[in-house]
Amino acid sequence: MDLTSAVAVVTGANRGFGRHLATLLLDRGAKVYAAARNPETVDLPGAVPLRLDVTDPASVAAAAALATDTTLLINNAGVAAGGSVIGGDLAGIRLDMETNYFGTLHATRAFAPVIEANGGGAVLNVLSVLSWLHPGGYGSYSAAKAAAWALTNATRELLAPSGITVTGLHVGFMDTDMAADVPADRKSDPAKVAALALEAVARGDAEVLGDDLSRDVKAALATR
Repeated sequence: MDLTSAVAVVTGANRGFGRHLATLLLDRGAKVYAAARNPETVDLPGAVPLRLDVTDPASVAAAAALATDTTLLINNAGVAAGGSVIGGDLAGIRLDMETNYFGTLHATRAFAPVIEANGGGAVLNVLSVLSWLHPGGYGSYSAAKAAAWALTNATRELLAPSGITVTGLHVGFMDTDMAADVPADRKSDPAKVAALALEAVARGDAEVLGDDLSRDVKAALATR
């Protein structure tokens, strides 16, 4: 995919990793819809703010009806609210699933027909090393990301005939607000991870491993 001529919708683009993705796309010449629940928080020069709450199907549908020239969807919006699946807050566990799994599902279902109508394109799903690794303290987030990984693989098969590639990004901690409490030496540079992810989308790769932790865990899966 030629990213210089792409028209991208990036969910959760107002901050964190989504902002890095949107910035790199703009630098390459792409048109970027910077999607956020509160579009007034989008302050990226050149980006088009787009109101989109991935947990609200009506909001997603309205965004797709506005961004009719989309050729690239980046499902980046995410939360880590639930913690443990045993002792964690049930509302937070539901929010993890509603955002990280159902949010990705809603957006993909809404934008896939738009991308197909524009001649095809790509979807990038921001997943996690916790799609594969499920520590107890992060059980809620892990379950949601594991579900999103399965969704990624299923939609890759289903959307291929429409000329739409689907790439899954797996990465550990990045230096963003979500990982503010994590020691710096355990976090990756989100700008570098964003560049790796976009290069994978441009090539049409099915998967990109954004850091050493993800590469090590993926390699270990074959031994379990």
